[in-house]
Amino acid sequence: MKRPSSRVSPYDHQALEGRRRVLRWMLKHIGFNLLMKYGGAEGVENLPDTGPAIIMINHIAFVDPIVALASSPRSIVPMAKVEAYSYPVWGIFPRIWGVIPVHREEVDRAAIRLAMNVLRAGEIILLAPEGTRNKSLQRGREGVAYLGIKSGAPIVPTAITGSEGFPTINPLRWFGPAAVAHFGRPFRFRTSGNRLDRELMRKMTEEAMYVLAGMLPEERRGLYSDLQNATTDTIEFV
Repeated sequence: MKRPSSRVSPYDHQALEGRRRVLRWMLKHIGFNLLMKYGGAEGVENLPDTGPAIIMINHIAFVDPIVALASSPRSIVPMAKVEAYSYPVWGIFPRIWGVIPVHREEVDRAAIRLAMNVLRAGEIILLAPEGTRNKSLQRGREGVAYLGIKSGAPIVPTAITGSEGFPTINPLRWFGPAAVAHFGRPFRFRTSGNRLDRELMRKMTEEAMYVLAGMLPEERRGLYSDLQNATTDTIEFV
């Protein structure tokens, strides 16, 4: 399958919104009834009604970004590994939706520029700071801090639970927990005039990860399981 272009084009929300509405309908009324047990969303009021925002999620299963975007009353533009475009059957959906492809083995400046274009257009992006799926939280990457500072957009920590094993046609999985999106209280990063260097972005990322960890069951917190280590020197809740 042809690899998505790294060329950055201007973001046109209206050109994509129609097809996204169709896909959202398909997800909720077809996908969630056939391939996934969906338990709804909590804290939707924490999503801003207008303007840019960054949703940061933990990433347990393939469907986690789908759970978040289908739970939001507004369209979300996920950032996803470029390999998602090559998945059999599923790979067509990132292309139709307009997902931001990310080359994880490098600093993907094209993906960063496209994400900034989406935020400047007043829309919402979604990212998983760990960069890959894990049963419990692993070290977050600094992209969330960089985008948060450069855009000024609020960060909405979002815990996904109950998504393990989906999508599936195994009826036994439906006797287990349902997938739920928990949208937490948004926050912004603050620099207090300090130079935005790698060390500062690392601290911002760690503090953001601890906020997310505090929303998860203990067994999902991973490297951030000891919440006594959490600080909020670089974040302010809004």
